[in-house]
Amino acid sequence: MANSEAIRELNRFISEYLTYISVEKGLAKNTITSYRRDLNLFLAFLQSDSTFVEDPLGVSSVTEFIAWRRGKESDSKSGESSIARSVVTLRNLSAFIARESKGLDPLRDFHPPKIPKRLPRALSVDQIGKLIEAIPISSKTYKRDLALVELLYATGARVSEAIDLNLNDVAQMEETLTLRFRGKGGKERVVPLGKYGKAALDQYLESRNLLVGKRKNNAVFLNLRGDRLSRQSAWQIIDSAARSAGIEELVSPHSLRHSFATHLLDGGADIRVVQELLGHSSVTTTQIYTLITIDKIRESYSSSHPRAK
Repeated sequence: MANSEAIRELNRFISEYLTYISVEKGLAKNTITSYRRDLNLFLAFLQSDSTFVEDPLGVSSVTEFIAWRRGKESDSKSGESSIARSVVTLRNLSAFIARESKGLDPLRDFHPPKIPKRLPRALSVDQIGKLIEAIPISSKTYKRDLALVELLYATGARVSEAIDLNLNDVAQMEETLTLRFRGKGGKERVVPLGKYGKAALDQYLESRNLLVGKRKNNAVFLNLRGDRLSRQSAWQIIDSAARSAGIEELVSPHSLRHSFATHLLDGGADIRVVQELLGHSSVTTTQIYTLITIDKIRESYSSSHPRAK
């Protein structure tokens, strides 16, 4: 009975916590969805092992939860980053419970596992060209799909930022077309759109009324029903074009963001400028892209200098 009561109490706090981050903190819908998924996984772990039910948010139970996640997801796409996020979610929940119940926070000094620094995968300029050329001209949504791909590569926007764009986020500032994105934490940034991206977006917006019809929808990117384009559809557009282009590695909307940053740095852009364009709160996050450029320099040096080997 005690175990059952502990789980019921935990469920009650989880419900209150999700309401708190949604209503009072106003976190993004995607963030709340991720937190809810993490907490459901933790509840599934507790149900699979009753050892920790009486003290579900203790250090021992969270440590075992990490091991459980690693074993369960060793063959899936989910890796250390998602496990680390789950630990952060549990720490935030534990802090919330301690504050609400005026008790101690058992996870206050507990830290998530360190994530190995991995280089983001960027496409070459040639691959970007092939990807764009592979979008089928005969498709009813050709202009939309072309505008989406050009925009993602030209601005480095996250896919969620691109599909959340509204018509009033597109503005002409002197001779430059700009886009206003809402990033993580609701932080806004304005990014210029280059010649190719502007041309593609202008052509699409001229034909956009055919998709929206008589319905009122302020979204820039629409599906064939006149509703806002979904993340899944954006992924499918890019994946389909990549396959048609014969690009073997996995290509996603984030690949275009990585390519945007890498190509800017390769072209000599200041890292602080790239940081602002990407919407990174810290330049440390942006610096991972410099490692790619350093690797290219090292490879070029090794293959070109007569005394490098």
